[in-house]
Amino acid sequence: MEIQTMKKLEKEALKKSSPDFTKLGLALFFMIGVLTFSFLSNGGIPNNMFLAIAALIGAYMAMNIGANDVANNVGPAVGSKALTLTTAIIIAAVFEAAGALIAGGEVVKTIKKGIIDISAFGGNSDPFIWAMMAALLAAALWLNFATMVRAPVSTTHSIVGGVMGAGIAASGFSIVSWGTMAKIAASWIISPILGGVIAALFLYSIKKSIVFKDDKISAAKTWVPVFVATMSWAFITYLTLKGLKKIWPQIVEILNFVPLVSIETTEKPTLMTALILGFIVAIVVYFLVKIRLKSNSTMLENNRASVNSLFTIPLIFAAALLSFAHGANDVANAIGPLAAINDAVINGGISTKASIPIWVMGVGALGIALGLALYGPKLIKTVGSEITDLDQIRAFSVAMAASITVIIASQLGLPVSSTHIAIGGVFGVGFLREWLHLTDNRPTIADDKLTIKDEKKNLNAYHAERLTLEDKDNKNQNDYERIVELYKFMAVEEKLIKATKKHIKQTKKVEYVKRDAIKKIITAWVVTVPAAAVLAGLLFFMIKGIMA
Repeated sequence: MEIQTMKKLEKEALKKSSPDFTKLGLALFFMIGVLTFSFLSNGGIPNNMFLAIAALIGAYMAMNIGANDVANNVGPAVGSKALTLTTAIIIAAVFEAAGALIAGGEVVKTIKKGIIDISAFGGNSDPFIWAMMAALLAAALWLNFATMVRAPVSTTHSIVGGVMGAGIAASGFSIVSWGTMAKIAASWIISPILGGVIAALFLYSIKKSIVFKDDKISAAKTWVPVFVATMSWAFITYLTLKGLKKIWPQIVEILNFVPLVSIETTEKPTLMTALILGFIVAIVVYFLVKIRLKSNSTMLENNRASVNSLFTIPLIFAAALLSFAHGANDVANAIGPLAAINDAVINGGISTKASIPIWVMGVGALGIALGLALYGPKLIKTVGSEITDLDQIRAFSVAMAASITVIIASQLGLPVSSTHIAIGGVFGVGFLREWLHLTDNRPTIADDKLTIKDEKKNLNAYHAERLTLEDKDNKNQNDYERIVELYKFMAVEEKLIKATKKHIKQTKKVEYVKRDAIKKIITAWVVTVPAAAVLAGLLFFMIKGIMA
């Protein structure tokens, strides 16, 4: 019997490990393919093997960005059941790759956020290349670990920590711009608070204007077009500012063919231009949604589920647009250091900006898509369902927070993390649900206390009446004993009711926002920069020891 049980367990373990080996095999095949391509295509360049190894690390980094960071774009939509996991992965992979290839920058800053002074390298390209390689590998390893423990962290902060640690190891603490690092540290607080507050405000607005109304259908006809149009305005503005910088001149040429539209060609879109473009799209969306609701009004029922269903399509568009903008911007986290290494190896020097060859951009785009497809489901489930329960309305509020917060912060010059904003938005809607639940329960608790006081008052009146009607010497001993027992019983009941109510409150709090998830995620956020920095410093000394 024991032998059969062992064989059964062994068979189940092999069956479970088979998909893991397949994923690992596909990931290794991609990285080896990038290594081989880089080595063969740069065969005549000195240190081409070093560049090939850097390309392999860049591919590894890109996959980890896909596995961890992209979950923020589609996790709420999956958690709310607006998208299935498979559909969400396909949409995100396609739009992430499209954003990177179509709208990704042609030139990137070699040092992300300007956190170290490259003049400290004295024009010596070797220590610079070693530092960039150490930073890239450290950030990738940290992201890999964070994904394993299901902690959504900022890839920007990971690469910032890696660059800082490698820079310190190469040239000392004076190389770091500590003012810039202070701003980045401030974003740990700014990003989630902004995201949480904005998401909670939108959720509360939707509840007050639609969900809490007796006639939800009429309220939905009035307000859903407004909310969806507002979302369109925010997303088009966000996408124009963050995702279309590379192809903006071509877009301007197309827009100028439209009657009454005249936009001067600029290198990048201004906030006013983005707002106007977003407003035009929002007006069109408003009337389209209004017409659609009018035609489908007979199919709607006067309940929350029907209202939720109206936000499904907007959520799908939100996931796609967020993925496109993310691919256009955050691909630099994977290929920025790789582009810097490529520039230093080919040109033999160090520059503040580096052009991105198409093959390097392809490594970032394909790596993000592949990492999402292979290892993204873990974090998508964490963001979508393991922090708080999400429906379409709540997920819609999180998506709104993601776009609006980035727009506000970028114009104010505040350093924010898209990861922290999205997770903060999820926290925000969860805590709003707790607050609404607690305020709804307060009258019930007060009524319970009032009932107990009334019962005591009645007993006191009964006791006084008995004393006046009967002589003390002739009063019934049984009545007194009964009254004493009733008082004791009521005192016990009052304590029990209080304890029960307190327990119910605490239980409900845990159900709305899972405290363990909060502790794990915040801890991961706080240690991301120092952990990546220490790891990068150690890797720099290891690479230096090997190369020297």
